[in-house]
Amino acid sequence: MTEPRTKVAVFSAGSWGTAFSLVLADAGNDVSLWARRDDVVEAVNDRRENTDYLPGIELPPSISASTDPEQVAADADVVVLTVPSQSLRENLTAWAPIIPEKATMVSLMKGVELGSLMRMSEVIQEVTDASADRIAVISGPNLAREIARREPAASVVACVDEDRAKQLQAITHGPSFRPYTSVDVLGCEIGGAYKNVVGLAVGMAVGLGFGDNTTASVITRGLAETARLATAQGANPLTLMGLAGLGDLVATCSSPLSRNRTFGERLGQGMTTEEIYGSTRQVAEGAKSCKSLLALAERTGVDAPIAQAVDAVVDGRMTALDMMSSFIARDTKAERD
Repeated sequence: MTEPRTKVAVFSAGSWGTAFSLVLADAGNDVSLWARRDDVVEAVNDRRENTDYLPGIELPPSISASTDPEQVAADADVVVLTVPSQSLRENLTAWAPIIPEKATMVSLMKGVELGSLMRMSEVIQEVTDASADRIAVISGPNLAREIARREPAASVVACVDEDRAKQLQAITHGPSFRPYTSVDVLGCEIGGAYKNVVGLAVGMAVGLGFGDNTTASVITRGLAETARLATAQGANPLTLMGLAGLGDLVATCSSPLSRNRTFGERLGQGMTTEEIYGSTRQVAEGAKSCKSLLALAERTGVDAPIAQAVDAVVDGRMTALDMMSSFIARDTKAERD
């Protein structure tokens, strides 16, 4: 007897939401994709392509799209959230009443909310009043276009309920996507959010014309800074050595496909934050989350020189070159590799 197919709702139809819909479809699920605009829905349903965010990638018939969130969420076993992190609360407040009571909610977002300093799973829990065991996060070195091209990749499914993590692992494991499980939601979320900030710093170094010694130094110190904050919050330090930590960090800092690295490169080349925002519709999460991550580090009592400097450059209070100089000029007495 054939097992029933899992119904998954994906909010929203950006590059990562669309790429992850492909992962889910390839694994044998029926996917309903929410898009804000009618033209995106028409392109997905009629042309089988998200021409705005993943042009040239064919979408299978098991992916359908709609601008009606109620239609997308109806009877969903799993609800995947992929909106920009700073817009999650506003969007989820509108969607919460239509999310099925027993549905697992999955965050693909990588950020910390401004003001509240909440991780995305914490925002989901507060807005929906769901128990923590209904909320999972997926994080790892997952550049959307490479995932959509079905290049081999791995990721981490984290949930405090290990059985639920394994269920999500089963419905996301496909021909080119290998998920691992974890119960360390906190470590995965801090690793995923902080790597965007480090990616901005690396991008600035590249934009300034510096080479591999410089970028490797920033990546390594960025990992140390991430680990300090995550472990001070209670994360398992091994999480930061895995796919949701080092793996995600390397992909973000190394690839020209990374929105955060690209944003950083433009800052390094002398563009302002406002000029960069005006030139693209893609969101670089690190440019928004650097301020909230810095505030979280300060509240936790953790030294965060990279987050501090990146926030200053994004705000226009420091140049990218001054940022790099500040790293070298820091007092070395209290620091070890």
